[in-house]
Amino acid sequence: MEAKQIDFSKTLSDNDVQDFITQNYNDLGTDWVTHQWNWLNNVYISFQDHVKFLIIVSLVEKTLNFYHQVNVTQNYDQYYSKQNLQINKFSISELCEKLSLPKETIRRKVLELEKLGVIKRQKKQITIDRSAYPYVQPIQQIPFTSKYVAKVANLLNKNKLYNKKIDANLIEKVIKKNFTLCWRWYYRMQIPWVIGYQKMFYDFTTAHVIGTIMMHQALNTKSFPQNLSTNKDNKFFVEDTFLNPLQLTKPGLSAMSISEMTNIPRATVIRKCKFLIKKDSLKVNDKKQYFLTGNNKEKVFNFQMNFFKEKSKFLTRILNLIAIS
Repeated sequence: MEAKQIDFSKTLSDNDVQDFITQNYNDLGTDWVTHQWNWLNNVYISFQDHVKFLIIVSLVEKTLNFYHQVNVTQNYDQYYSKQNLQINKFSISELCEKLSLPKETIRRKVLELEKLGVIKRQKKQITIDRSAYPYVQPIQQIPFTSKYVAKVANLLNKNKLYNKKIDANLIEKVIKKNFTLCWRWYYRMQIPWVIGYQKMFYDFTTAHVIGTIMMHQALNTKSFPQNLSTNKDNKFFVEDTFLNPLQLTKPGLSAMSISEMTNIPRATVIRKCKFLIKKDSLKVNDKKQYFLTGNNKEKVFNFQMNFFKEKSKFLTRILNLIAIS
């Protein structure tokens, strides 16, 4: 069989994509903020516990990495048709390092997952039982992510940087056909992102609460920065999201609203918001609605700009896979 000749002129580079998404942030920002907040909710909602979900998907990523190492690609149905997923050389220390959490926390959460029956351990081996699949199968996430990738692709096409016009359905089919490859790319982007926010805001639940407030303020500004790469003040969402004095007169987010949006118990939301007020990361108005103070704008901006490198890698690989198919 004759080897297929790849036309590299049809492919994108990571730098091309990164430059494009930062230069067109006004067109892409709303969709991306919504995409990431949706992922953050998914991290929590499966087990009502961020750490348990991240342990499972970290183990899943380990299997995806193994498939990559042995140059095997399975589609979505093949991967999830198994009775269980076996992970060799399981290590509490490895999970601690990956998730930046203490051994006591990881050990306790692994034991809780064992009691739920979703994982089984035997010495250095661990198995993810089929009963865990509903918690981590990206049934809704693949279409959601495909929709965002399609928007980026069509903007690139409109600017003559990408020669294919594609829709979300095609992207979803490609991801599912090359599932173990594509979702490895996805986890390599998303797992460090959520861990980064946990480090920035003390723990996963606190990060989820302030991330929801951040998302609300970002989506209720007049516009996003048109071009992050030329932002002279080097601030993410600049004044509108973090420091706009009009925010205190606009509808903010109450503890009840945050709880309903995230499924985090209201009492926990109140406790986390009080903690963030003490840290001068949040403020509250007389209607008990929460807003950002602006004190984290530099940290968030720098983190997001570094993350955009990983985001660009994911987008580039998916779009190039389609371009050469």
